[in-house]
Amino acid sequence: MPPHHLAVLAFDGVLPFDLATAVETFARARLDDGTRPYRITVAAPHAEVAAEGYGLRVPQALASVGDAATVIVPGMAEPRSPADPAILATLARARHRGARIASICTGAFVLAAAGLLDGRRATTHWQAAGLLARMYPEVAVDPAVLYVDEGDVLTSAGAAAGLDLCLHMIRRDFGARVAARTARAAVVPLERAGGQAQFIQDDPPAAAGLAPLLDWMRVNLDQRLKVERLAARAGMSPRTFARRFRAETGTTPLQWLLTARIRRAQLLLETTAWSIERVATEAGFDSAVTFRQRFRQVTGVTPSDWRRSFGTSRSG
Repeated sequence: MPPHHLAVLAFDGVLPFDLATAVETFARARLDDGTRPYRITVAAPHAEVAAEGYGLRVPQALASVGDAATVIVPGMAEPRSPADPAILATLARARHRGARIASICTGAFVLAAAGLLDGRRATTHWQAAGLLARMYPEVAVDPAVLYVDEGDVLTSAGAAAGLDLCLHMIRRDFGARVAARTARAAVVPLERAGGQAQFIQDDPPAAAGLAPLLDWMRVNLDQRLKVERLAARAGMSPRTFARRFRAETGTTPLQWLLTARIRRAQLLLETTAWSIERVATEAGFDSAVTFRQRFRQVTGVTPSDWRRSFGTSRSG
């Protein structure tokens, strides 16, 4: 099977970080036999692009996008600026022939200008979400999430959320094993769920905050850590504790614990030869069955598959 042709568009005012995120993430993907599943093209309306902060030389013309199965639009420094007509025409042709189209950060403004987000849910960087909603009222803008997958059209928030979106797309295309391997090669965690909050509210708890409690939770993941017990340790009512916890961490206590336990389990799977049952116990799960279910929900693969991919231990 030929590689999946993925085109990343460049244009005057493009954000280099977003462009590089797409190129680097998909370029690191490898199948089980070591082959690259993507053929990546960077294309622009002209050879010299004035990127934010410096210039770029782009050897591929927009015509090279012609057979791309996926087209990615990075963010633009000035989202109020009119999109390049040549870029809009390229997107229209790609959409007409059924290509999947995605944007990173303020690249959503280009998709909206091309009419690709009409009647759809979409996101962008939280600072630009209000502007996107005002400029394109026919778009259902969700400013709170990391990315939105509408099937054939995908959008993401800014910066690191673009990496989350790319890993999500790799998982869609070639499975969780390839996505996990790509994340490992890029030295990043597996992609965060798209519905996770873009940022943590700047409303920290009083005094020392929850940092000491979080450290204690990490050390005691193998214990039964009910919200009531955590709230009592923090000196708060359960309701106040839940509110403060979300304000400081961006998530719920139970979700934080699940993520921390999965991370510990990943480390144990990678560095020990312990049985799955022992890993489950050491990571704080009440049974191996629950552990397997939760692990697969979060990572997309089984604990055994994770160990085969990333394990380094030969003895327990």
